[in-house]
Amino acid sequence: MGRQHTYRTTVRWTGNTGSGTSGYRDYGRSHDILGEGKPTLRGSADPAFLGDPECWNPEEFLLAALSQCHMLSYLSVCARNGVTVTAYEDVAAGVMEETAGLGGHFTEVVLNPVVTVADEAMLERARSAHEDAHRTCFIANSVNFPVRHQPAVRVG
Repeated sequence: MGRQHTYRTTVRWTGNTGSGTSGYRDYGRSHDILGEGKPTLRGSADPAFLGDPECWNPEEFLLAALSQCHMLSYLSVCARNGVTVTAYEDVAAGVMEETAGLGGHFTEVVLNPVVTVADEAMLERARSAHEDAHRTCFIANSVNFPVRHQPAVRVG
């Protein structure tokens, strides 16, 4: 049996404007996301759902988690296989579809990592390492929609 890890965060609603949730438009969607020893993150709903556009929303956090997990898995795979990565940047994109009954779900996420490696001889291993990273990403293995990646690898 594998090791088990437990994570804990606190989400605290800060959007009570005085009348609680007396009506759908009568409360703010703002909230704080706290973790022990970490800076507080300001969150809200997506502006399409009456949220604050200056705050992070859950959909963006999901994209960030998938992107971070792929990057960290990728860097690990590369380090173990002799590929020296000198830069990595990903602009992730996701599609969420609203459904009847006020629900919705993501239909896909596409990661677009741009990776720079130290030597041209590492290019092919760097490209194939994305498949291994995808298979080992904890977050991608936890979602029920496709997570694709369209990497670009260059020498720098």
